[in-house]
Amino acid sequence: MKQEKMEREQWGSRIGFLLASAGSAIGLGNIWRFPYITGKNGGAAFLVIYIALAFTIGASVMLAEFAIGRAAKKNAVGAFRELKGGVWPLVGWMGLAVAFIILSYYAVIGGWTFAYIFKSFTGLMSLHDISAAQDSFLGFIANPTQVLLAFFVFMLMVVLVVYKGVGQGIERASKILMPGLFIVLLVLVTRALTLPGASKGIAFYLKPDFSKVTGSTIIDALGQAFYSLSLGMGILITFGSYIGKNENIPKSVVTVTFLDTLVAFLAGLIIFPTVFAFGIDAGAGPGLTFITLPAVFSKMWGGMVWSALFFVLLFIAALTSSVSLFEVVVSYCKDELGWSRGKSSLLMGTAIFLFGVPSALSQGAYPINLFGKSFLDAMDWMCNNILLTTGGLLICLFVGWVVTDRIKDDISNKGRLNFALMSPWLLILRFLAPIAIVMIMWSGLR
Repeated sequence: MKQEKMEREQWGSRIGFLLASAGSAIGLGNIWRFPYITGKNGGAAFLVIYIALAFTIGASVMLAEFAIGRAAKKNAVGAFRELKGGVWPLVGWMGLAVAFIILSYYAVIGGWTFAYIFKSFTGLMSLHDISAAQDSFLGFIANPTQVLLAFFVFMLMVVLVVYKGVGQGIERASKILMPGLFIVLLVLVTRALTLPGASKGIAFYLKPDFSKVTGSTIIDALGQAFYSLSLGMGILITFGSYIGKNENIPKSVVTVTFLDTLVAFLAGLIIFPTVFAFGIDAGAGPGLTFITLPAVFSKMWGGMVWSALFFVLLFIAALTSSVSLFEVVVSYCKDELGWSRGKSSLLMGTAIFLFGVPSALSQGAYPINLFGKSFLDAMDWMCNNILLTTGGLLICLFVGWVVTDRIKDDISNKGRLNFALMSPWLLILRFLAPIAIVMIMWSGLR
């Protein structure tokens, strides 16, 4: 066992670890889901609540997951077996299942973002109204050749990055993609803020009206914070297993949470000024991304460039998150099955692609339904409302009540680091976070 720990891959640098961890958290949920959830819940008041919950409950669960991974130096399943055993490895199995299933349909949507980069230059910008943009999108996702090709290309890129390993693959890609993501974000924010009429969108987004806050607002903010930070997916446990023993994990958690929240905030500064400038409903739903915004970009000077940049932004966010999800699966195969990284990447990449084919086809090409939903939506509902939240709840209970001393010892770097918030953190893990997660589960199941 000691030999295995000595040979385990590690991050080459602190910045590499932080960028890769931020990349795992920064995904379509920040740029696609966050703006329309914020719009649906009245704007600025939701933003304030979301940030508060991300830095309290969200960051607390993130710290627990990183600490589990580093203490055990194992994959998501092996970590629970190493620290306690018994029935607890089932929590890791849930994380593994979530990573496998989410990636199978997440990469389908990633393929859409990749295809739309090129569509921005090949006729998409000739569609000047939302109904035409909608017809174009529905025609695209109903074309089996196009959606499967885009899905395959996207999944191939994910496999190639993870195939290269932690340092040469994931870390190196993150050092290129994450700065690129922020550059594109800032360019698009600058353009959005300079649109005529953008001030109405800025006011909606940055001037809170707490009279609009309801119970569902808080539940939505809790859910967004939980999903946005990649909690309960096995990602942070896996990434934590590659952290060196001298790393200040609490400080890293604050940095990752800040970067994740910053991207969501900047995405709002793109969406709201833009849609208000063109008189579009800010809570238009998921169709805002592939239907509403292309129609809006088509009315802007240089629309092809702005549209392409926006979908490059989405593509980078989708790719970094997908790489993180895939590493959960590959790490398990390496640790538990004894496979090489190359074999794990190729075989599991193929398996995930094949499992994702029904999701790719269920959006129009061959409507495949499960429990009254399209196959893609059914997989998303099952992961978000059952597996992911149950896993997150059990992680809180595991760290808060079962292996508390072992994890506290790891967080303090065996007493060398003074973590002043240890008591409030444990209070959140033991009581507040479980209550919050049960609220998310109840809302989703209803």
